[in-house]
Amino acid sequence: MNGAESLVHTLLANDVDTCFANPGTSEMHFVAALDRIDGMRCVLGLFEGVVSGAADGYARMADKPAATLLHCGPGMANAMANLHNAQKARTPMVNIVGDQATYHRPLNAPLTAATATWAAPFSVWMETTVDPAEVGARASEAVRAARSGAGGIATLILPSDASWGDGGVVAAKLNVPERRRIDDAAVQEAARLIKAGKAALLLDGIALREEGLALAERIRQHTGARLLAPTSVARIERGPGRAAVERIPYVVDVAHAALADVGSLIMVGAERPATFFAYPGKSGTPEPEEAIRHRLAAPDDDVLDALARLADALGAPQAVVADHGPSPEMPKGKPTSQGFAQMLTNVMPENAIIVDEAVSFGRAFAANTVAAPRHDWLQLTGGAIGIGLPLATGAALGAPGRRVITLQADGSALYTVQALWTQARAKLDVTTIIFSNRAYAILQGEFTNVGVDGPPGATAMGMMQLTNPSIDWIKLSQSFGVEAAQAHTLEECADLILAADRRGGPFLIELLID
Repeated sequence: MNGAESLVHTLLANDVDTCFANPGTSEMHFVAALDRIDGMRCVLGLFEGVVSGAADGYARMADKPAATLLHCGPGMANAMANLHNAQKARTPMVNIVGDQATYHRPLNAPLTAATATWAAPFSVWMETTVDPAEVGARASEAVRAARSGAGGIATLILPSDASWGDGGVVAAKLNVPERRRIDDAAVQEAARLIKAGKAALLLDGIALREEGLALAERIRQHTGARLLAPTSVARIERGPGRAAVERIPYVVDVAHAALADVGSLIMVGAERPATFFAYPGKSGTPEPEEAIRHRLAAPDDDVLDALARLADALGAPQAVVADHGPSPEMPKGKPTSQGFAQMLTNVMPENAIIVDEAVSFGRAFAANTVAAPRHDWLQLTGGAIGIGLPLATGAALGAPGRRVITLQADGSALYTVQALWTQARAKLDVTTIIFSNRAYAILQGEFTNVGVDGPPGATAMGMMQLTNPSIDWIKLSQSFGVEAAQAHTLEECADLILAADRRGGPFLIELLID
């Protein structure tokens, strides 16, 4: 058995059975091992940013890591924007990166790179393995590290001679350590702050799943504390019977106004919030500077236990969460952010997965989809645009049988448009809605927000527009094997969403935005 074969066997023994790949020469022995060993689903991405984004979406829905297979340092560099997003989402992932053979590396061949240095910032665990006999053991350690706590990226760098060399050993599955149980003092301090009034719970990670939301709702109904979530979340479960949570607005002034009355902010599986950017003369945090900040539980802690103990300490009885009211009247006419959200509420299938990279057009989506059927909502977490299409691809593979609806800005879609080909090849149930305003609209607003004097001129506007020439989304989608159609109104878009759900497989809708 060679090192590559021991790697595949060990990944399967550790319940890693999906590999998103864009391999090269250094990884051919791993590819050959995948040919010989049954059990690993291999998904080809035409660009490494698709590979890393799809592995992120898969893990968010499957609650277990996938593997990536990347071609040396430059291949990993192509994947790094979405590895950054996955790191911010605390996504479990086993990142396998090929490398030069150990004896070839000193020759400084063209693909020789500082792979370990580049991988360090986004990896919770990293190892370069040169001995075929150790590959299996390191792979098992990588899976354990990826699954520990809230999750993270484990990177195994594999020189090609460690893959082809004999002596590989299959390693047993390692137990994942239990999450840390917080001490009573943190619970009592949180209870004291809530009783004092003007408290808000900032929920993230597992606290935004159904069990965590039910515990938080006990606290809200008993004490009146607000339930908040970060501006962008990795995954939140929504719909009837689940607590509705306010998300911190993106726009800095709106965020400051929304949190102006918060006297204490209690972080539950969440980091301290920050605005996306610095703005002259404005605070970089959405809550008031004078607010008390208290961490009940860090993301890697036993968050659900902490919430349960806090609810008990407050004497909060079991809460009943009703539905969130009737669906809004079906809107008509030209698309607006609010109108689209209301339309989506009416046509969203039960148990859908929503992948949101709408950016500027999506500002009204969260507040106006509260009455939608049960669904999961996934977002861009790290601010590196270009994750929507691959995130949806991975989510569809991680939760088969559920319809994925991608809410996608046109500018960021172009970063990883190759994901459409993977959706077509795998016949995935993904409906992609391109909000086609033919611009980087968010930049047009930020140009003013950051304090630039005067409106953008011709040169500046030229760097914010997607015209001259305009992109033909229908032909582009069809060239990747995905059927597509254009919608001008909300009624047309609704009809196409329903038709796509009935027909199965991937479908793209270009929704024209004035």
